[in-house]
Amino acid sequence: MIDRRMFMAGTAAAMAVPAFAETTSQPQFTTANARWQAAYDKALAVLAANVQVVPRYAGPVLIEGADYAGIWMECGPHEALIYRKFRPDVARNAHMTFFDLQRMDGQLPCNNKVTETGFGQIQMVVPIAATAWEVARATGDESLLASAYTACSAWDAWLLKYRNTRGTGLTEGFCTYDTGHDNSPRWAGIPPQCPNKDAKYFPAGFALPRLCPDLSATTYGARLALSEMAKALGKTTEADRWSESADQMRRLILEKLYVAEDAAFYDLDANNAFVRVRSDILSRVCGEHVVDQALFDELWTRQIHNPKAFWTNHPMPSVALDDPQFVRPLPKNSWGGPSQALTALRAPRWMEHYGRAAEFSFMMTRWCEGLMADMTFRQQMDPETGKFTQEDLPNYSPAALVMMDYTWRLAGVVEEAEALHWNVRPGHAAAQSARFSLPTDGGAAAIMTYDGKGADLSLAGKPLGHIDGVARLVTGKSGTPQSLLGISEKPEKITLRLSGRTTRKLTIRPNERIAL
Repeated sequence: MIDRRMFMAGTAAAMAVPAFAETTSQPQFTTANARWQAAYDKALAVLAANVQVVPRYAGPVLIEGADYAGIWMECGPHEALIYRKFRPDVARNAHMTFFDLQRMDGQLPCNNKVTETGFGQIQMVVPIAATAWEVARATGDESLLASAYTACSAWDAWLLKYRNTRGTGLTEGFCTYDTGHDNSPRWAGIPPQCPNKDAKYFPAGFALPRLCPDLSATTYGARLALSEMAKALGKTTEADRWSESADQMRRLILEKLYVAEDAAFYDLDANNAFVRVRSDILSRVCGEHVVDQALFDELWTRQIHNPKAFWTNHPMPSVALDDPQFVRPLPKNSWGGPSQALTALRAPRWMEHYGRAAEFSFMMTRWCEGLMADMTFRQQMDPETGKFTQEDLPNYSPAALVMMDYTWRLAGVVEEAEALHWNVRPGHAAAQSARFSLPTDGGAAAIMTYDGKGADLSLAGKPLGHIDGVARLVTGKSGTPQSLLGISEKPEKITLRLSGRTTRKLTIRPNERIAL
């Protein structure tokens, strides 16, 4: 039984706009910066061309593109979530593909390619439970909610049965493709797939299975999402059980797989030896918010924001720059060093959560600069030079999504579950005489129009005000101002002219939040 009051609360809040609201069918962005506009438009063209029907499921999905003719569970549902304002049907189909192709024993396919549906690895990063919950909640899709809860509950049971062979409660890795870390020193010498393409088995002789921090973090994030889904479905007892099992997983990750002296998370092999490669395991664990703020601040100082490790000219490399196992020269499709578009696409899931919006602005700008310089939308770039690996094929969906998504996060309006983020950034290349128009889930248009000093903001045809200077205005779904956030890496002078309020002049520091 669905608890409609709880599930529809977010939708009701989104609908709290005047009936005469201006609407748009898709997000619209224009800028006087011809270079930025060309890259943005090309990114949308790449994505539109990559919406295709793949065998064994009737509806169109966003395929990975480039070398990858299909959709992968580790990334496809998350990519479709980001693309949902353009193609809501694709966002739904990206999840239902995996649910419809699920085996009777609960195993979800790792991918659905033109050539086959794969079950030879678990290959998960962003939890499909989490993205399904986000889509269902945003759109009020009760059918998707019910399907996702059933499918993801069965998947959790499958993982507990077949990927907990050591009895620790942590999720185990059996092969390279389990984490999608192709050509990474993390998995050096380990077969790419499970024996006979069956993810229930691991090859002998490689100190397997491993206890994996990132796979366990994915399970943790999925259980949190399942708890929220259970609440929406009125299953309060099950919601509590999911929350408790998630807490247990989080404790196990921190107790068994974190090495404080290195400020790093590592795999623990079957001989109880750590596989000491400092890799993007770190960002994946942060992506599910496993670490608290105090531990994140330690990781930020020693690893993530360290220019010798992960905060390179073009963040974030797949292996720390100062790790002796960083692979050079950079081969194609390598998680042994290059900065990957998938990592960039996942960064908003944790950068914002841990209060690093200002520094994230640097990363977003650097990625967009690299994409504009290349214009072919390939998979990976050199973390020092920003040059993309030309051996990878072009038209890779994650790279195109980074260009699209980062444009809005840098200088446009972004709709979150319970708020609208108005990112005012005059002087930025993307903001040059720019206009952003976003269709909200409530059906109204959220519009930003730039002049030389700032931007006018409106929602549903109603002016919200004008902001001069670089800052983010956070409002409720109906436009009520809540706070101002510093999104520049230096202090910024702001003039705030909000409708019905007295003009305010203030200075805001990086990542500072001021209640309104």
